[in-house]
Amino acid sequence: MGKAKKFIDKIWYGTGAIGLDLSYGMFYSFLNKYLTDVLKLKANFLLILTPIARIWDGVNDPMMGTIVDNTHTRMGKYRPWILRGALMNAVVLALLFNNPGIPTNGPWIYVYIAVLYIGWGMTNTLADIPYWSMVPSFTTDPKERSLIATIARTFSGLGQGIITIGAPLAMKYISVTEAVNDKGELVKAWDTRSFSVISLCAAAGLIFFACLSVFKTKETVFTEAKEKFSFKKIVNIAKNNDQLRVFMLFAMLSNAGFYMISGVGVYFFDVCVGDASRQGLFNTFGAAGSILGLLVIPIGLKFTTRRRTYQFSLGLAAFGFLGMLLGAKAFDSLLMLNVFNLLAQIGTAAMFVSQTVFLADIVDYGEVKMGFRAESVTFSMKGFLQKMAYTLQTIILYAGMMISGYDESLHGANSAGVKASFDLMMLVIPAVLMIVSLLIFTTRFRLHGKYMEEITAKVQAARESRLAEAGEEA
Repeated sequence: MGKAKKFIDKIWYGTGAIGLDLSYGMFYSFLNKYLTDVLKLKANFLLILTPIARIWDGVNDPMMGTIVDNTHTRMGKYRPWILRGALMNAVVLALLFNNPGIPTNGPWIYVYIAVLYIGWGMTNTLADIPYWSMVPSFTTDPKERSLIATIARTFSGLGQGIITIGAPLAMKYISVTEAVNDKGELVKAWDTRSFSVISLCAAAGLIFFACLSVFKTKETVFTEAKEKFSFKKIVNIAKNNDQLRVFMLFAMLSNAGFYMISGVGVYFFDVCVGDASRQGLFNTFGAAGSILGLLVIPIGLKFTTRRRTYQFSLGLAAFGFLGMLLGAKAFDSLLMLNVFNLLAQIGTAAMFVSQTVFLADIVDYGEVKMGFRAESVTFSMKGFLQKMAYTLQTIILYAGMMISGYDESLHGANSAGVKASFDLMMLVIPAVLMIVSLLIFTTRFRLHGKYMEEITAKVQAARESRLAEAGEEA
């Protein structure tokens, strides 16, 4: 089986994920708070905007996958798009969190945000799809793929940690706005200045780490020019690859459970705990869990199968989320909340690594079933399902805020009904989503054991046959 030439190449490849997740972290964890509390946009507008953006992503993401699959340059087909996408995404991210002076009480701020909101998704796609599409191009060895995916997820977790831990802590020093919590204490609240500074830092980091990855990584491509795809063929890939559809469903639900914690967290600590800065310690425990979670796959594979390791990961995540409910409500203990978050993040970190490898397996399965490979088209579904998961999270969030009567000016002094809605979204719904995802994976996903070994053998045999034919022609 073909392998990436050097271990250092895998390290340089992984660094690109730091920048991508700096942008992810700002968008998925803090954009909602910025739009509702700083720009004071109406929740019903955001409830409409998010699904519209995802409908466009449903068209845009696989189109981008097709373009990448058929790109041929001196730098390869992945790295040029990673660089372009990162540069454009950094600009859009900075503009999204920096109002150039548009009045917030008029219609144009809604137009401005709508354009940039959709623009972030498009530019993120430009970098994200080619980045993760490189995984199956390095090797056909499942263990090597797991290693590469683990390295990338390690750096991805680092990027997430920098934002989710650093932002709430930095807020104390950057913000100039104070609010009164339900105990009558003055605490720092997110304001225009804090969002502006942090988003600019994230944008700069995105560019830096993308350049580091692109210019230090040498692509290893095992397959030659692809068949030219039409949009009809893209649709047929999703239609004919049943395991891709199953993956999309169970991965979207589990990802939504993860995003509920990161997206609702800033509201939960502001409204229910009474101090948004305490999210920093919560996220520190989460980051520690993310690091430990990367050990689950290599350790688990020594004793059992990847399938069972993945089931353990989802089960641990669900257990952690339920433990957070117990700690926060039954014992009123922030320490228990943080410890169980650590356990939940161990599970989600291992979950994300496995999902990346599952997509590489789905690429092989598609080649055997349909007669051609489509790495980038298939991996475009990863970005799309993440955005769909985020959409599910935001629909639940905005609907909960509208129904409960959330008032951004009250912070910790919001009503008991508002606090109960954030408790539900933070402490109950994530566990439910994880459990449903686990049931779907266990009953519907077939790419494991001897069946997957047969598929891998067929793909390798076909590849060797193509190389032999190419040698004879030469």
